[in-house]
Amino acid sequence: MEAGRKKASPCAACHGPDGNAATPGTPSLAGQPAWFTHWALIKYRDGRRKDPLMSPFAANLSDADMADLAAYYAAQPPQARPQVVDPAKAAEGRRLVDAHHCTSCHRPDLSGQHHVPRIAGQDLVYLVRLLRAYRAQTVGDLDGFMTAAAQPLSDAAIESLAHYMA
Repeated sequence: MEAGRKKASPCAACHGPDGNAATPGTPSLAGQPAWFTHWALIKYRDGRRKDPLMSPFAANLSDADMADLAAYYAAQPPQARPQVVDPAKAAEGRRLVDAHHCTSCHRPDLSGQHHVPRIAGQDLVYLVRLLRAYRAQTVGDLDGFMTAAAQPLSDAAIESLAHYMA
């Protein structure tokens, strides 16, 4: 765990010292399943996922570095982010989570598992951006399931889902 904590120092500027990001639009890494974080870092390193900040950072990580970081962040307790959530949109988002069976993969508490990320308590802006990217097919996921699941979602549905998940 100590190795991961030391290696996480450059990550703190965006993702917070313990993986609980405070920067709007930035995902929290605390409590993310280690497998998911490791996989995401591999995708950034090999160019299958692109981000102007993450791609150069991940390019220099070894597999051991990624495993250390993933284990460190998985062990950190996620904390609620202060954000303004619209109760009506959140209620509709709850209905959509049930209708689209999101909990089948993300678990009933949306905490994620294995290769499926924790989406509970994530940043609202980040969630909207990511769901729109899945719908636009500009970001990929491991098995293509999220890309397919996002195709029928309207902008209003994406907003509602994000308000519920946040």
